[in-house]
Amino acid sequence: MTPDLDQLRADLLAAIDASAGVDALEAVRVHALGKQGAITGLLKTLGALSPEERQTVAPGIHALREAVTNAIGARKADLEAKALAAKLASERVDLTLPVDRPAPGGVHPVSQVMDELAEIFADLGFAVATGPEIEDDWHNFTALNIPETHPARAMHDTFYAQRRSPQGEETASAAGAAQAASDDGGSATGAPERYVLRTHTSPVQIRTMMAQKPPIRIIAPGRVYRSDSDATHTPMFHQIEGLVIDRGIHMGHLKWTLETFLKAYFERDDIVLRLRPSYFPFTEPSAEVDIGYTLEKGRRVVGGDPAKGNGGWMEVLGSGMVHPKVIAACGLDPNEWQGFAFGTGVDRLAMLKYGMDDLRPFFDGDLRWLKHYGFSALDVPTLSGGVTA
Repeated sequence: MTPDLDQLRADLLAAIDASAGVDALEAVRVHALGKQGAITGLLKTLGALSPEERQTVAPGIHALREAVTNAIGARKADLEAKALAAKLASERVDLTLPVDRPAPGGVHPVSQVMDELAEIFADLGFAVATGPEIEDDWHNFTALNIPETHPARAMHDTFYAQRRSPQGEETASAAGAAQAASDDGGSATGAPERYVLRTHTSPVQIRTMMAQKPPIRIIAPGRVYRSDSDATHTPMFHQIEGLVIDRGIHMGHLKWTLETFLKAYFERDDIVLRLRPSYFPFTEPSAEVDIGYTLEKGRRVVGGDPAKGNGGWMEVLGSGMVHPKVIAACGLDPNEWQGFAFGTGVDRLAMLKYGMDDLRPFFDGDLRWLKHYGFSALDVPTLSGGVTA
């Protein structure tokens, strides 16, 4: 190694050792190994040398570059370790400060009300039943005594889905459609089966009556779909329906069940019911159920008797005795078995109980709305403490 390389090596190593910080060390690295650095300049001269000269000079330059590079790496690690130690020595953690907790999630009001309703009806001996949201025409309409000419079957009221064959064709053979209907428990008429997004949870009642023997006491909560959208309606919403099938069932059982349910849900003993004659294809007789409300500071509050003034009636439920044709369609003898059914909108019940005046925010996905109206995951409904305790 030539004296010039020895001197350069000594100067650079001394500068590295004398670097008081990472910035100073970086300046030394640029001076030695940068594009215009001293060692880089020596490497550039190798191209002008003869092969014999290069074999003599090159090893020394490369050894110098390696020594300087290693020295810079070691010095940088030492400086960083000292800086970290100094930082740790100067900083302290105050363990008495409150912890920044992450924002907790919230339970949607619809989910909360579903749990409240399930708790109430479980206490009355009802089980929870579920079914598919894509239903065949037979379960959704025909078995419920809804005739072919009923407006509910119209395209502007119902979302229809086209049945597809395994090959992706949109139509199936009459035999295949008949077999599919038969497999689903429907009517094997030979006509292609139509599928719909269920318009109510009543098909769950049909499937339950066909799958198990009476007595039956179920509620059927879930999502339903109708081609309707405005300030008070959405294409997808939530329903809960109830069904009781047994011997000797009459309207008195229906009224008592609904009255008990509504008192428990609204947590008020002054709930007054009014049953108005109505028409539903699947019940006979049928009744709309109204509950009384009173005016408090200009707002409607559920509870109280409208006959005493300062109030009125609001519709909350549809109900009735299960039509004998529906019972017969499920393979039961309507002369032996009777029952009642009822249904209501879960979203509407949530609005009435918790003071919401617009249905659309239920489905907007706005976290600000959910933070205001949502529930803690620990707010599990129990009848012992009140469903909202």
